[in-house]
Amino acid sequence: MKIIIINGPNLNLLGKRENDIYGDVSFNDFFESLRKKYANQEISYFQSNIEGELIDKLQEVGYNYDGIILNAAAYTHTSVGIADAVKAISTPVVEVHISNTFSREDFRHKSYISPNAKGVIVGFGLRGYELALQSFLK
Repeated sequence: MKIIIINGPNLNLLGKRENDIYGDVSFNDFFESLRKKYANQEISYFQSNIEGELIDKLQEVGYNYDGIILNAAAYTHTSVGIADAVKAISTPVVEVHISNTFSREDFRHKSYISPNAKGVIVGFGLRGYELALQSFLK
């Protein structure tokens, strides 16, 4: 199975920023442990703070991967472009958020991605990525 995790803006700062919300583990450390645990799967990772690069990556992998795990971060609540890219591709997308976006500011309650996602996982910390991965494996 060929799966990619795509992370949006500021998620490169995991382990350093707002540890009370996002925890104290870097995404790279988490990703390496995930790859070891699921060594029989082909799991790759891409992160960008730039909206257009996220759209380009979705279009690049959106027809030849088995699954996409997408945490568009702040772009979740603002980007029609990313939502349109998710809608346009054939690879299923699971939307993931580390924090419970519904317990935070009102603007975080709206996702432009959710209507076109296979599913949404919110509020389980980094474990949400593993739950999304498991959804593709079952």
